[in-house]
Amino acid sequence: MKLLVSACLLGCACRYDGAAKQNRPLVDWLKSHDCTPVPVCPEIYGGLPTPRTPAERQGSRVVNRDGQDVTAQYEKGAAEALALARLAGCEAAVLKARSPSCGCGLVYDGSFSGTLVPGNGVAADLLLKNGLPVFSEETLDRLDQWAQSRHSET
Repeated sequence: MKLLVSACLLGCACRYDGAAKQNRPLVDWLKSHDCTPVPVCPEIYGGLPTPRTPAERQGSRVVNRDGQDVTAQYEKGAAEALALARLAGCEAAVLKARSPSCGCGLVYDGSFSGTLVPGNGVAADLLLKNGLPVFSEETLDRLDQWAQSRHSET
């Protein structure tokens, strides 16, 4: 099974701060379930550099801490992530929690205060709207349930 996976969770140093955020439980889960991860970083695919100024969602827009609107880059990166998922035949995605690009269920509120609000990142939202299930490194239990139900259907 192929899964679209945030590259930072796999250990790639592509986060806004230039760091990786490897998630060992996720990496172990992928190996134990014989999954092929397809790494993605929508922010880089949208043309943003690493490192880059932190950004947060403000409604339908994405604005960085300096006040620059980077919505177009996030939308481009989301479209590229969707295209990659389709091209690679991914059945679901596991994306970085709370990211303005990849977050699913909760994202920062745009005030740069650390406040979380219900919502999705731009890429997660586009993937969901196109029928791809999206999970995070914090919802591996849901991913496991999904994978088991998928396996029992075959």
